Amino acid sequence: MRLFCLAAVALALAPALHAQEAPSPGGPPPASDAAAQPVDIGDTQTLKVNVNLVNVYFSVRDKSGFITNLHKDDCSIFEDKAPQKTKNFTQEKNLPLTIGILLDTSGSQIHVLPLEQQSGAEFLKDVLTPKDEAFLISFDINVNLLSDYTNSPREIKRSLDSAEINTGAGTGSVTGNGTARGTLLFDAVYLAAHDKLRQEAGRKILVLLTDGGDQGSQETLKTATEAAQKANAIVYVILLSDRGFYGGGFGINLADTGERDMQKLATDTGGRVINVGNNGKKLEEAFNQIQDELRTQYLASFTPTNTKIDGTFRTLNITCQPGQKIQARKGYYAIADALGKDD
Repeated sequence: MRLFCLAAVALALAPALHAQEAPSPGGPPPASDAAAQPVDIGDTQTLKVNVNLVNVYFSVRDKSGFITNLHKDDCSIFEDKAPQKTKNFTQEKNLPLTIGILLDTSGSQIHVLPLEQQSGAEFLKDVLTPKDEAFLISFDINVNLLSDYTNSPREIKRSLDSAEINTGAGTGSVTGNGTARGTLLFDAVYLAAHDKLRQEAGRKILVLLTDGGDQGSQETLKTATEAAQKANAIVYVILLSDRGFYGGGFGINLADTGERDMQKLATDTGGRVINVGNNGKKLEEAFNQIQDELRTQYLASFTPTNTKIDGTFRTLNITCQPGQKIQARKGYYAIADALGKDD
């Protein structure tokens, strides 16, 4: 079993030192050691300060498709039902993107894995630019990092092609569950969000290719969802089901429970579930839909009126024009590393 090896990097900032020249005879008095006061020079320059910002990525649709011409005054943001003043509002199709692909390699995916490998490689080939990065995790009775951060679609494709179905007896989860058996889906989501994405900046998404079933994880739907929310990561779930593995039907409890769990995970993080069955054409269309959403996302930022950094969950609601459907995360946790800085 391959394990995650994650290192924390500490950055130290040294203060700049400015030399002062000695005053010339008859010249002006020596410079004061007091801190410089800001000078109002109009709108040409803004004195910048550290202010906590909440960043929300979202997309807007109506019956005709995605809407790409909205402005700040077209939408409103509410935190715990209290209106917030939108500070920044931009369309962020060119902002650097970090993508985590989570590939289900449990026994239930044995007949659809080739479809996942081919379509996933094509998706990354179309989406990744030189400023973007992606990583690949497979999960079954173990959670394996098959490819660390890279902007090379070719490297990701090689890793995708190397993925194999694993149903044998393993040593359990990398989270320490020594008796794990089954599919460690929630462990995989937690590790991807908490250990890989939480310290990354910009747009962050996880794409899960799975039937939605979890057996044996130490993490739960709740803790996996929280980890994604704290990382400000959007989760898209592409549901693939091997009818043969489930005896030819979708009515069994495992499949139903898995889909319900995936709906909550995706919705709470601002993503969505796309059910493709075992249809290769629908799988390609699902990846195309995700691409379209990434190209039409907005970024809205606000400084919350509730300034407490107390770790509580704050619900978010965005409204735009009548008849428009908003796709955004349901809230955020008021913790220091989940908030951006306006500097």
